[in-house]
Amino acid sequence: MRLLNKAEEAAADILRAFERPNELPEPLARVFIHRKDGSPCRDWSWRNQLIVAIRGHREARGFRQWEQAGRKVRKGEKAFRILSPLAKRTVDKKSGEERMAIYGFRGTPVFGLQQTEGDPLPPTSDETDAWIDSLPLLEVAAAWGLTIQAYNGRGARILGQYRHGAGIALGVENLSTWCHELVHAADYRNGKLKGNRVRKETVAELGGAVLLTILGLQSEADLGGCWEYIQQYANKEGIDVLSACGKVLDRTCEAVALILDTAEELAAGDLKVGSARMVEGN
Repeated sequence: MRLLNKAEEAAADILRAFERPNELPEPLARVFIHRKDGSPCRDWSWRNQLIVAIRGHREARGFRQWEQAGRKVRKGEKAFRILSPLAKRTVDKKSGEERMAIYGFRGTPVFGLQQTEGDPLPPTSDETDAWIDSLPLLEVAAAWGLTIQAYNGRGARILGQYRHGAGIALGVENLSTWCHELVHAADYRNGKLKGNRVRKETVAELGGAVLLTILGLQSEADLGGCWEYIQQYANKEGIDVLSACGKVLDRTCEAVALILDTAEELAAGDLKVGSARMVEGN
């Protein structure tokens, strides 16, 4: 109850700030993740990299590609699919110039690193893994059995995603995006992540700001960006931001309280931290 009250107090402060949107700070600049670890999948589209990340893998390759890297797919592992373009060569009738035209996509089976075994891959100097390890409340995600992975977010229309009960993928180095997705996870565990998308997204965005405010990270709470994000969804229902927040205020505070309760239980030793499922293959 104490942590629920704390969430309600922080939410009330944020809503008072939302009453004066013209006085809110500018949204934080996005810092896109751009992994530079030499993996072949870094050349894939952001969408395919997101597919890999949301399944909890740092990288993925086809069956033969893993063999070429000195690894083999473990027996019984099932492939998942990325989208590969289908292209054909065409000739411009006027200029005679040849060009490749994409006319569709096909699913290409790949396997994630954790689905393989064999020779270790070359060590990476990627700073993204260190940033993930430093995320606040990472232990909560670990206790809930969630994978946390990153994908190249530049050019992506989706900057973060939560996969129900499985994992979180991040395309930007941004704590508000991280907390947004973690609140989605808490909302899911509370049995409420369903139905109206406007309300789901409002819960996650407002909840992320509340969470960061409670942690003393007011700047990272990005109230300007939070207000703009919720406004986009509120406009779809023809209501204002304060009304949108009011409809989900209790639900938001319950999600934030669950995260904080879990963190306290972990600190007290009442819960065991599972693997964050970020450990790579041998």
